[in-house]
Amino acid sequence: MAAAAATRLFLLHSSPPSSLPCPNPSPSSAHTPRPAYPRLALAHRMAAAPAAIAGPSGDSERDLSASAVSLEALGAVESSGDGLERKEPSVATILTSFENSFDKYGALSTPLYQTATFKQPSATVNGAYDYTRSGNPTRDVLQSGIDKFYHTFSLMAKLEKADQAFCFTSGMASLAAVTHLLQAGQEIVAGEDIYGGSDRLLSQVVPRNGIVVKLVWLESPTNPRQQITDIKKISEIAHSHGALVLVDNSIMSPVLSWPIELGADIVMHSATKFIAGHSDLMAGILAVKGESLAKEIAFLQNAEGSGLAPFDCWLCLRGIKTMALRVEKQQDNAQKIAEFLASHPRVKQVNYAGLPDHPGRSLHYSQAKGAGSVLSFQTGSLSLSKHVVETTKYFNVTVSFGSVKSLISLPCFMSHASIPSSVREERGLTDDLVRISVGIEDVDDLIADLDYALRSGPA
Repeated sequence: MAAAAATRLFLLHSSPPSSLPCPNPSPSSAHTPRPAYPRLALAHRMAAAPAAIAGPSGDSERDLSASAVSLEALGAVESSGDGLERKEPSVATILTSFENSFDKYGALSTPLYQTATFKQPSATVNGAYDYTRSGNPTRDVLQSGIDKFYHTFSLMAKLEKADQAFCFTSGMASLAAVTHLLQAGQEIVAGEDIYGGSDRLLSQVVPRNGIVVKLVWLESPTNPRQQITDIKKISEIAHSHGALVLVDNSIMSPVLSWPIELGADIVMHSATKFIAGHSDLMAGILAVKGESLAKEIAFLQNAEGSGLAPFDCWLCLRGIKTMALRVEKQQDNAQKIAEFLASHPRVKQVNYAGLPDHPGRSLHYSQAKGAGSVLSFQTGSLSLSKHVVETTKYFNVTVSFGSVKSLISLPCFMSHASIPSSVREERGLTDDLVRISVGIEDVDDLIADLDYALRSGPA
């Protein structure tokens, strides 16, 4: 079958290298030929992608980045040789059934390729990898996994129902890459109740480049006030004007929400949060729709050197396997805590989409499976809110969210402190607002902890 001119096909690890030992077959498998090692099936590489080195004529000499590979997503239903159909796997199954496709020894857990550069076969023959900035096997397991039937797919893209995904050194690094898709004079429209770091990037850094609407930037629910945005409707409006739509899905995770299905072009995650889940790494992920966007992001990731380091990829791969379990437990805890706070005499208002009186509840559940585990509440008194934050025993005073440990903060003094006080006031971000990221602890202990902190605080 002839390949299209714009596509080069590579077959990686089609057979075990001759220099490596081949496992001895067991008696039961002696007459059943099978691959000795996990391997990649045919993967579509983007010819002349920006991530490649350009020759004198501007043509691509070779593709440096394995992360620039455009891998086909595993189909919704797989057909077997006997004509039977396989059920589409759930998120929890996807998170534990992807395999490491680069290790030649059958390691169950992904090895850590902690190297800056790779030896090449010769001076004129290039290997699959040459420099970790451009590509690394550990990163590519996170960006591009392989299932038990040797179908290649992008793990994070499959979770987000996108076409390709890319891993960055932090959530802000991934967002910065998106802003570099725009040119001087083009505009960004963003919600007013967004993460403080995103607000700082858009209001203080991006204007330096002369970017003045080519991109619509959304969160839903918003952080920290839990406002709900109609992603589908906003996407339709934006696309009618030729604008891209980015959704920061960090607060939901791909366990609960899939903005690509609602019309978004780019989904961003601070993988530091729910994806990794243990507060031990910083990472950002972009899942994109369409080959053109994938090429541009691949180029920026390589050119700017913002790809996630191998060790952080390894930590993320370790954490992601339990994401579905963690998110489910955290959400169950958060629902009970929100209901408790809503009935507490010292709490004035609770912001959580899972509560029946939340004004955006119906819209939210039309585009997400659950309300997540981040919520906020107001006491009406800064001194009481400060006391609650500093008195709780099982809630750690820290920025961020999505950890297995419960976290608590005053956003106006921490995560959103970079927003001027006058602007925060206009947006309804009051100083007494307390944000909670609920962990996996026993929920009765967490409720008792909050109750004590509220009741023991100043009148």
